[in-house]
Amino acid sequence: MGRSLRQWACAGAVGAMLVSGFFSPARADFLSDAGMGVAAVGANIFYVPAKLVYATLGGITGGFAYVLTGGNYQTAERVWNPALGGNYILNPNHLRGQETIYFSAPTP
Repeated sequence: MGRSLRQWACAGAVGAMLVSGFFSPARADFLSDAGMGVAAVGANIFYVPAKLVYATLGGITGGFAYVLTGGNYQTAERVWNPALGGNYILNPNHLRGQETIYFSAPTP
């Protein structure tokens, strides 16, 4: 029933090869990228509807500003640009901090 030292050494060597192949740097990068992709999808579940509501309300408000100012496009544009600009979808680079997230577009 007992295993010989040679069998244990072979089992240990095979185990070490399997573990080192499983946790290689390339695999770690793949798992990290896959995890960030899943996190981006999860974040977009909340971000995209909020952004769409914000953009819709900004578009409507800009329309009211245009009408109430007698057709002054510059006033409406000051509402439309921030509301309708910005990122509509987050990607993994946003979550890593490599790209800036603009919920509303930066004003010049």
